[in-house]
Amino acid sequence: MFAALTPLLIFVAFLLLLLVSLSVPVIKSIYLFRLTANINASLLDSRATGSARFGVWGYCLSAIDVSIIGFNHNSPAQCSKAKLGYTFDNNVEMVLRVNGLTDDVSRAITTALVLHPIACGFTFLALLTSLFIIRRRGGNVSRLAYLVTLGTGLLAAVLTTIVFLIDVIFVAIVRHRVNNESDDSLNFDWGNAVWMALGATIALWGALVGACAGIFNCGRRQKDVNTY
Repeated sequence: MFAALTPLLIFVAFLLLLLVSLSVPVIKSIYLFRLTANINASLLDSRATGSARFGVWGYCLSAIDVSIIGFNHNSPAQCSKAKLGYTFDNNVEMVLRVNGLTDDVSRAITTALVLHPIACGFTFLALLTSLFIIRRRGGNVSRLAYLVTLGTGLLAAVLTTIVFLIDVIFVAIVRHRVNNESDDSLNFDWGNAVWMALGATIALWGALVGACAGIFNCGRRQKDVNTY
């Protein structure tokens, strides 16, 4: 059972981390957090709506819908160029109708998001080593595969845990700043990428439990063979 469970859990973790690492603007449906502006003013019966989704590699802005005295004006949706440590342009402030918020977010992103692809890479390494668990040519070979998987998986699990904590802290800081600086003109939503990172963390630690159980099981089988 452990021979199949451990690689399966690591594969699930790798898939989740890969999707998170390819979040907005690469995969537009996966993001860390979303800011939505919905501004209504009685003056000239005006209304403005827009939103921005922020991911590992950049951000995507929704179409801007502005209505004044029944006349509507729409601006097309757009995304930033995909790069690590991205910065914002004036379009973000224009969509969200706030000033000074983008600089606060930009300073935190460069250091917060660099570990996502790194954790994904180490998880892929753990996945490769875990495939040798399935090859059962003897107790010693299987035990060695479990030991190597335990080592690489432990490093991947620690990195992924740090990534998840960074995501939570980073998004919580942004939420606090949004609440302080937007005067309730912005709605803040947690993104699915944060919970996908949590799922990857749980899967990796579960895989480590399976690897440890496999090591003890291989040792017990070897002891029984030596006894006979």
